Order: sequence, then structure tokens, then C-alpha cells
Amino acid sequence: MGENNVIGENNMIGGNTVNSLQPVQTTINGHATAAEPGLRPRRMRISPALRQMVRETTLSPADFIYPLFVRYGEGERRPIASMPGQFQLSVDELAREADSVLELGIPAVLLFGIPPEKDWCGSDNFNPHGIVPEAIRALKEAAPELIVISDMCFCEYTDHGHCGIVNSPTVDSYNASLPEGYLLNDPTLELLGRASVVHAEAGADIIAPSAMLDGMVAAIRGALDGAGLAHVPILSYAAKYASSFYGPFREAAESPPSFGDRSQYQMDPANRREALKEVALDAAEGADMIMVKPALPYLDVLAAVREAFNLPTAAYQVSGEYAMLHAAAANGWLDLEKCALESLTSIKRAGADMILTYFAKDAARWLAGKQ
Repeated sequence: MGENNVIGENNMIGGNTVNSLQPVQTTINGHATAAEPGLRPRRMRISPALRQMVRETTLSPADFIYPLFVRYGEGERRPIASMPGQFQLSVDELAREADSVLELGIPAVLLFGIPPEKDWCGSDNFNPHGIVPEAIRALKEAAPELIVISDMCFCEYTDHGHCGIVNSPTVDSYNASLPEGYLLNDPTLELLGRASVVHAEAGADIIAPSAMLDGMVAAIRGALDGAGLAHVPILSYAAKYASSFYGPFREAAESPPSFGDRSQYQMDPANRREALKEVALDAAEGADMIMVKPALPYLDVLAAVREAFNLPTAAYQVSGEYAMLHAAAANGWLDLEKCALESLTSIKRAGADMILTYFAKDAARWLAGKQ
């Protein structure tokens, strides 16, 4: 297979003089092609410095939000087997973690709590002395400038592992017209509002509702405003899919459902247009920022949301995305650093202003090594 070079002034092809400003007719593998001498995209790839100068998408540690798991205890740093390099941390260890996060230039963390006991309504989530409120206070004392985001859901706190109150004859809000085990939407909204106020009063900078319940943003906004917390923004998990990529997270947060799955409230992975509807509803209810979760399998959704809405947009590179890259790298099948950064770049290129990622600290170090 031959490849044409740029034809210069007074070059000869087939015995004819060819001016460099004119199209050149040539063949590749016997097929005619017209090559414009001025159109050579490879010129801009000739060196690392030139490639960097014209790069359209650039990652920075300032793009990242680092998810953290906090549990009761002291001096606890329990490895999460399915997520190499990630840990369940006690509050004292979490405060120390804040220093390394800030030193790397990462501006924010997202908190998930693991309570000592769980119950039918997830009461530790709205307990002022629950695990996450205590963690928020410790983080804000240790690193006041660190942005602390509270994941607002109940799956880590309920004994059944679902994201709120489930329909059962044993609960006051039982609805005989709905199936037993159905997640009760409006009774759960009341608890989401209550817990959001508790977390915001503890010092959370942002509340991030993730239950995918109808009206969750409006309920939380109303509760915050009514408690004098109108300044606290909401980052809504507006398009959160019922994904199989969450598997390792459920080990990390100790939150697998004890029955069924979460398909009755999280989105069908086959649906794209529905995501735009969900985001529009949350935006209308007062969401200050929106999120697509997971990230890599839903880049088309992320790009569509970015195009349609003028709101800061986040994407969550979830536990399964993180774990599968680590697993492949551990087998020698790919380069972890290169593939992780490529994955993160693709998420930003698709439209994410912020990326929630377990690679945050590693990626910040890798980027610093490249600069």
C-alpha cells in the first residue's frame, strides 16, 4: 500500500508538471482519490509538544470529586477487596485523608456512610449524631476549604438495602393497592428532606440526592429553604441508571438489596430520551447541578444532557468501571494509568464539568507527573 506525500511546486506526476496549490489525483490500492495538499491533519501530531498545544480536552485534578466511605470506629482503614486502593475509613482516618486530597488539588469529596446498625427507615441518616453528620463535622474542622458533598439516599442505612421506606403492613404508610416491597415515594421524600437538613446543619456544602424518586429535588429544596439553608446547593443524580456496574460499590457501602433490585426507581439502561425528561424535571424543581451515572457506558446520555441543559454537569465513573480497569491491569492486559486517564478524558470530552471517580488521587498524581 502506498501513501502520497505533499506535492510541491513543479513536481512531476506521470510526466506532467503539477502546481502545489492544485488537487492531486492519485491512487491508493488501485482506488482513485483526490488529495488536497493543504489538508494534512497529521501535521498537528508530529510531536508531543504540538499535540499538547492543540489538545481540545485537558484533565485537571480540579475536575475530580473523590468518593469516600466512612464507618464507626477508630483507626479503621479497611480495604475494599473489589476496589483496590479504596477503604472504609473511620472518622479520624477520614479527617487525615482530607489533607492528602487537598494537597493533590482535588477540591471535593462525596461521603457515603456505613452505620453500626440498620433499620427499616434508615434512621442513622437523619440522626444529628449519625455517621455522616459526624464525618462532615470532622472534615470541615480538619479542612474547612474542602467541599464536602453528602450523598443523600437510604440504601446504606436500611436493613433491606432499598433507598427508602418499602411497602409493608408493618409500616404506617402501608398502601394495600401497591405490591409489598414497593419503594414508597412520598413517605421517603419526607425523610430525604429531614436528613438533608441534618447534613447541611452539620456543615455539608452540597446535598446530592441519589434515590431517583419523583419529586426528590423539590422536597429537599423545600426542606432546606424552610430550615434557613437556602444557600446550600443541590447536585441531583438526575439520570441514574439501574446498572450492573454498581456491584463493587455494594460491597464497599454494605448496601445490597435484601430482595429484588432497584429497577422500579432507577432508570432502564435502554432509555436515552427518558434521561432528558428526568433532568428537565429536576432542573425545574431547583437542582443547581445535575449528574449522569454511570459514566462510560452512558457517554451518549452525558453528551445529550450537556447539550440540552445549561447547568453544571457531573458524571460518576462508578465502582465497576474502576474495578474492571484494575482487574485487567492486574492480569497484564492493559496499562492502568493510560487507560484510566483515557477513560476520564472521554468522560470530560463528552461534556462533564465534574467527574466523580475513585481514580481521583491516582489520576492527580499521574497528571502531575506528566506536567
